[in-house]
Amino acid sequence: MEINILIEIVKKKICDKIKCEKIIIEDKTFLHKKHKNFDSKKFHLKIKIDSIELRSKKKLESNKYIFSIINKELNEHIHSVQLFIN
Repeated sequence: MEINILIEIVKKKICDKIKCEKIIIEDKTFLHKKHKNFDSKKFHLKIKIDSIELRSKKKLESNKYIFSIINKELNEHIHSVQLFIN
């Protein structure tokens, strides 16, 4: 999958389930290129979400919810996620 398509899919899935004031998703795959188990078909995403809905939950609960929303992408196309909720 092409990274820009993946970013749009992830963004849409999250925004369809959570009221987001703002969401920014960045490709940080370059951080893993020298790792022994690097797979060029899997990506590292940095996801920043501004959401009153998520801020009202405990951090672990919010993280689990986000990961459940993008579970398919995590299994098939994502190696690593940095998640920031504001």
